[in-house]
Amino acid sequence: MTRIISVVNQKGGVGKTTTAVNMATALAAIGKNVLLIDLDPQGNASTGLGIDQAMRKVTSYNLLIEGARASEAAIQTLIPRLWIVPSNIDLSGAEIELVNMERREYKLKACLRADQLDYDYVIIDCPPSLGLTTLNALTASDCVLIPLQCEFYALEGLSHLLKTIRLIQGKLNPELTIHGIILTMYDRRNKLTEHIENDVRSFLGDDVYQTVIPRNVRISEAPSHGKPAIVYDMKCSGSQAYLKMARELIRREKKFQKDIEAA
Repeated sequence: MTRIISVVNQKGGVGKTTTAVNMATALAAIGKNVLLIDLDPQGNASTGLGIDQAMRKVTSYNLLIEGARASEAAIQTLIPRLWIVPSNIDLSGAEIELVNMERREYKLKACLRADQLDYDYVIIDCPPSLGLTTLNALTASDCVLIPLQCEFYALEGLSHLLKTIRLIQGKLNPELTIHGIILTMYDRRNKLTEHIENDVRSFLGDDVYQTVIPRNVRISEAPSHGKPAIVYDMKCSGSQAYLKMARELIRREKKFQKDIEAA
């Protein structure tokens, strides 16, 4: 069974795309077949995996607006077992084009259901907004992963995002769950980081991943080389954290399956 996970945060600069790219790479590295869907008009996930603009013939725009299949758009990356549906600037017009369409929130879900997805995981890198593009991702997904930067304003944004997820659960996708919240740009030397972590863990408990992603220069350098950090420098602290995060994700998945079987 293919599991579809949206990586979402309406706040920019929280490590959302970095998390999506490196989590997808880490899952591929431990033997899973993974499709990453770049649903951000900036196309940073595509660039971060070395996908040149000229290679982006069929994109996530074509999935949303034209009903193209993921199998038509998927490009094999340099990482074994990892494919990507790329994005480009065309996607920036999708918000306007979707407004007058029937069942506009279900376009991506319809595309993915129409395809025979031969992947263990589909990871969707969402744009930094809560518009129709992100709603499509959440409606199509089984669960949500939320990267959270360890700073004060991030908590306000998290509250708004959780409210939006509850609305989607009530009206568009009752099966949607929160897979977890991952603390990013974690700096153990900063007292505010510790304070934010304590607040988030006390409020959300087990929904917060035990793994944290540290601030790391090698993670920042990797996209300019068209590589995930895990490939660019596997030994750096950031890469090791993403590998650890992938293993924690798999453990959570196993617990999820046990809970379903027990229900």
